[in-house]
Amino acid sequence: MPIDVLGINDFHGRIEADGQAAGAAVLAGAVNQMRADNPNTLFAAAGDLIGASTFVSFVDQDHPTLEALTAAGLDVSAVGNHEFDQGYCDLVDRVIPFIEEMSAEYGREPWQYLAANVKVKDGQTHGCENSEPAELAESWTTEVGGATVGFVGAVTEHLPELVSPDGIAQVDVLDVVEETNRVADQLTQEEGADIVVLLVHEGAATTDQSSATDPDTDFGAIVNGVNENVDAIVSGHTHLAYDHEIAVPEWDDRDFGRPVVSAGQYGYNLNKIRFSYDPAADEITGVDSEIVPLTVEDDEGNWQPNPEFQPDPTVAGIVEDAVKKAEELGAEPLGEITADFNRAQQSDGSENRGGESTLGNFVADVQLSAAQVTDPETQIAFMNPGGLRTDMTYAGTGADDPDGTVTYREAAEVQPFANTLVTMTLTGEQVVDVLEEQWQPEGASRPFLKLGVNAELDYTYDPQGAEGEHITSVTLGGESLDPDAEYRVVANSFLASGGDNFSTLAEGTDVADTGQIDLQAMVDYLAENSPVTPDYAQRAVGVQWVSDPDAVYTPGDEVALDLSSLLFSTTEPMDETLTVALGDAELGEFEIDDTIVDTTDQVGSAEVRVTVPDDLSGAGLQQAGATDTELTVSLPETGTEVTLPITVDAGDEPGTETGGDSGDETGGDATGGTDDGTDELPDTGSSGITWWIVGGIVVLVLGGGLYALSRRRTSTPSSDSGDSNS
Repeated sequence: MPIDVLGINDFHGRIEADGQAAGAAVLAGAVNQMRADNPNTLFAAAGDLIGASTFVSFVDQDHPTLEALTAAGLDVSAVGNHEFDQGYCDLVDRVIPFIEEMSAEYGREPWQYLAANVKVKDGQTHGCENSEPAELAESWTTEVGGATVGFVGAVTEHLPELVSPDGIAQVDVLDVVEETNRVADQLTQEEGADIVVLLVHEGAATTDQSSATDPDTDFGAIVNGVNENVDAIVSGHTHLAYDHEIAVPEWDDRDFGRPVVSAGQYGYNLNKIRFSYDPAADEITGVDSEIVPLTVEDDEGNWQPNPEFQPDPTVAGIVEDAVKKAEELGAEPLGEITADFNRAQQSDGSENRGGESTLGNFVADVQLSAAQVTDPETQIAFMNPGGLRTDMTYAGTGADDPDGTVTYREAAEVQPFANTLVTMTLTGEQVVDVLEEQWQPEGASRPFLKLGVNAELDYTYDPQGAEGEHITSVTLGGESLDPDAEYRVVANSFLASGGDNFSTLAEGTDVADTGQIDLQAMVDYLAENSPVTPDYAQRAVGVQWVSDPDAVYTPGDEVALDLSSLLFSTTEPMDETLTVALGDAELGEFEIDDTIVDTTDQVGSAEVRVTVPDDLSGAGLQQAGATDTELTVSLPETGTEVTLPITVDAGDEPGTETGGDSGDETGGDATGGTDDGTDELPDTGSSGITWWIVGGIVVLVLGGGLYALSRRRTSTPSSDSGDSNS
């Protein structure tokens, strides 16, 4: 007796047909066809059905997606992290009741959201309006083909990092393997399940089978750790399509392995697992699995709906109604831009959340401007890269959307999460800690997350620095950040509650809700400041000293350093070379390597090697005695300018080392502290302002050296505020 389980994951509200995304109507048609071929068919999902959706679904709070999946006959799904985008109570109070409402309308039982490893904390209630369910369901069973089929649901243990912690404060996220095994045992031993399927919103890092079984990964630990009662695993989260058969040591009586599958993303495919079940023997006698594409490429490389499946007319009508509603709401023009605002890219063209981007910085600028309406003292803005879901492009889509016009739909697709903007007070030291937290903890889903920052916040960093010691200088409006001073900071509610492992933001004091939504902030900003031009200057630059930054240099000495993070990674202007000057004298021109470095912010690197000239008069320097001056690194096309303070001596004892061991000893540390009790962060400079420590000769002791960052911007955001969620 064949029993089929169809699976999808990471649908993210892609109800419209668009390229490789088949759309909800074709998805429903495929399920219809397969159920006609085999009535013993169940339709399941591994989470992220809603959230981070395209505008058609997003603008109506994903109700069109929930209705379409209900009409398509979805039976059961694990929750994903995006089901919690608006918090646990939104899932309990709005999403699940809407599914129940739609199920009644279409004359079927409501499909279930499952989360065996999400539990209300001991001694608490969930605090939501609905008293039921007290907990999300752990499992769901049904009778089909003479067998009892049970499903266990679980979500990634990284959930607290991926959604606003405040939104799930009432629940614990437990160990996936422990909770799955507990519930699988219960299903088989107490509820008589003949087949058990795990639906888990966690996935393999690559499509190779070895990746799915790697015990050092979260997903590998699940695949290796779930017990013999789990007959198949339908997974998601990593948006990859794979179809593996993995041996289970405990299955001595079976000559087949366990299917471990994922359908990829956005309704590109369906997973199909076929169990051969013998009701008389009450056992599974075999299993096969495959990936069924819902779109196919034609001879010209264009994606077309798979001709095997006819669109479901009911679901097609749901999508049509949603499109009409979205067109009305989304066509409104908000303002104009003069060029693309992009996210950073990997070498394969995919998104790089570890790279500085014009879009991330712009959104930070926007959110700072918005926060200052209700909290005028706000000075700093942070924006997480995962909150940016698409680029804001200059090219138009037609007569109603000419080039340069940003519509409400386009802005909403960039920021679909509807996060509120929250202000707080942090010390300068805490601001540095936030920047350090871009280097993510071991085991995080990404090693590095690049924050967008507002235009007045500049910093330098050592990419090879020790943990907690990467940030080497920070300035705000050209002034060195004081670690003991207090600064007002704005971030979206996801970040403000410690999302993406930026835990320091959750420690802020005097926390205030601005009453503004991130999307509305963009709407208002474009209305007031159009046309808006991208800022192509870097707000963070990497510097590694090769020669000694603490030395007193003399004519003929070489000054050597390596620079990085000089360029963006997409369609932005790119300097091919940089120039280096000492005071007023140009010392050389150096090539910039624009090779993309995946997962990091290292795009745009250069090896700088210059010689202190014999004639220092052209540098505007004295001919005798040590003189504090600076190397200036300039990128004229993008407007980035980096100044590096050094000491030069044209006296009779060339090469004399002073460093931190002569003169007034600074005893500098990673925050620019001094031995006299004064604790200052080094000033990187901005708009041509260069920092000096008052009194005596400046001695730089910061491991790789302290240095200044001075920037000329090709565009300055309105009101000097600059521009600004996983």
